[in-house]
Amino acid sequence: MTAIDNSENKVALIAKVGLVTKGVVYCLLGVLAFMAAFNINGQSTNDTDKRGVLDFLDKQTGGQVLLGIVALGLACYTIWRIIQFVRVLKGDDENNKKSKKVVKGIRYIFSAIGYGLLAASVVKKLISSTSGSDNNKQDAAQKLMEQPLGQWLVGIVALIFLGVGIYQVYYGYSEKYKKHVDKSTSGKSRKAMLTAGKIGYMARGIVWAIIALLFGKAALNANASETGGTSKALSFISDAPYGPYLLGAVGLGLVCYGVFNFVRAKYENLG
Repeated sequence: MTAIDNSENKVALIAKVGLVTKGVVYCLLGVLAFMAAFNINGQSTNDTDKRGVLDFLDKQTGGQVLLGIVALGLACYTIWRIIQFVRVLKGDDENNKKSKKVVKGIRYIFSAIGYGLLAASVVKKLISSTSGSDNNKQDAAQKLMEQPLGQWLVGIVALIFLGVGIYQVYYGYSEKYKKHVDKSTSGKSRKAMLTAGKIGYMARGIVWAIIALLFGKAALNANASETGGTSKALSFISDAPYGPYLLGAVGLGLVCYGVFNFVRAKYENLG
């Protein structure tokens, strides 16, 4: 085995651990959203976000160990995204146009930052038994609002989130995610994998789009308290007509997204 092969195997292992951990987080998030939709075991949308998942894990037997494993997995995912970003900067992905490379690079580095912060919050929870909430987004929005042209800045953030949401829905609907599944898989299993991906990406896109809507309203009304993250977006869905059923459907969609991360970990060439 050459040094290059060995390096690629290490990267693949890091990616697999990261994707599996991300899949677990989204599966639990989807389950909590489904429970909140029908008030199962008193679950509320107020506790239905990634940090709510951490609280859920912490309450289980061996919760501290589970959180430690999740922290390690999220760190692996962060490292993998950074590696992908560096590869784009180096021009290793020469099959794509420059514009696509720029978009990929931005996506990788923002993903690395997001999951790196989540990993840090897990470590913080392990140390101090506390974790953040959607108030973090409100605090960030408030700081932006206090800057010159603050409402415009929050509006720009809303447009960025909306772009992410639309792209996620498009990515799922157009089935571009198929590239993540090895073509050697076939039959009913492949169809099930691809269906999970389609539903999952579209559900995730809907959540992003609603978060964008919340930031947009905050920008228009100059009120940072109207912003929010996943839990507030899910609460927005819950309050809509037929809200419990819509929220339950989105919850199942997030579970599908989590499952598709398991599929990627197993079948994608990650070296």
